Amino acid sequence: MKLFSPDGSELMKIEALERDGELLLLKGTAFGAMPITAQLRPQEMRGGFSLLNLKLLCFVISMLFRR
Repeated sequence: MKLFSPDGSELMKIEALERDGELLLLKGTAFGAMPITAQLRPQEMRGGFSLLNLKLLCFVISMLFRR
């Protein structure tokens, strides 16, 4: 999975998701060169879900079925 900036350049390429106890680890490269491991904690995941409203949630689900 790749994350892009508004100008289309690659910000981060996520190569693996792993569980480490209560954490979710995202492993990949940032800016195409720098290896990075990011931790997603349960409280941060809940905070992310609080950013979603019904309209945005429907859009995110519909993205799974788009090309």
